[in-house]
Amino acid sequence: MKFLVSAVLLLSLEAPSWAMHIMEGFLPAGWAVLWWGLYLPLLFYGLRRIGSMVQRDPANKLLLGFVGAFVFVLSALKLPSVTGSSSHPTGTGLGAALFGPAPMFVLGFVVLLFQALFLAHGGLTTLGANSFSMAFFGPVCGWLAYRFSRRAGASAFVGMFLAGAVSDLLTYVMTSLQLALAFPAAEGGVWASFYRFMGIFAITQVPLALVEGVLCALVFRVLESSIPALVDQLQGVN
Repeated sequence: MKFLVSAVLLLSLEAPSWAMHIMEGFLPAGWAVLWWGLYLPLLFYGLRRIGSMVQRDPANKLLLGFVGAFVFVLSALKLPSVTGSSSHPTGTGLGAALFGPAPMFVLGFVVLLFQALFLAHGGLTTLGANSFSMAFFGPVCGWLAYRFSRRAGASAFVGMFLAGAVSDLLTYVMTSLQLALAFPAAEGGVWASFYRFMGIFAITQVPLALVEGVLCALVFRVLESSIPALVDQLQGVN
C-alpha cells in the first residue's frame, strides 16, 4: 500500500521534474552546490582540450560547431511519456566518439545553459547537476562503449550506434541517481528511490536510446562520406 501511494505521488508531481533536465529550484541547495562544485573542474578541463584541438587543427571548429548544434536540437525535443513524464534524446554520443568526451563537457554545458535561459528546460541552480549527467557522465560512457566495441573488432558504424544509445541511456541513469540521492525513499532509502525513478524513465527512454543510436550512426556515415580525412584523423586521435 505504501509503495502504491509513493508511486501515485511520484507520477502526480509536475512533469518537468521527471524530465532529464532537473527543473529550476527542484534540488535542495546543498545538492545543487555539490553538483556545481563537481562539474566546474570538468568544464575548465574541457575548455583546455577544445583550445588544444583548435590550435592543432582550425578545421575542427566547423565539426565542433556541427556537433554542438546536433546536441542542441536533439536535446530540445521533449517527447511525452506514458508515465506523465517527458523524455528526449541527448545527442552527446556522436561528439564523444568523434572528439573524445572532454569537448562535450563544454558543448553540453553551453547547450544546457541556453535551454535553461531561453527554453525553460532545466535551470541555473540545477545546471551543475544537469551538466554532470548529460555533458559528462553520458558522453564518457558513450565514448567507452565506442572504444571497447572498436577494439573488439566492431565497425565504426556499430560503434557509433553504441555510443549514441549508451550515452543517452546512462544520462538518465545518472539523473535518476541524482534525484534519488536528494530524495531518498522513506522505506528503502536511496536505492528504493533510484529504482522508482528508473522505472519512470525506462518505459520511454530505452526505445528512445535505441533510436538515438541509429541516428548517430547514420549521421556519422554522412560525415564519413563528406569529410573522410578529418573524420579519420579524429578517430585516430580519440
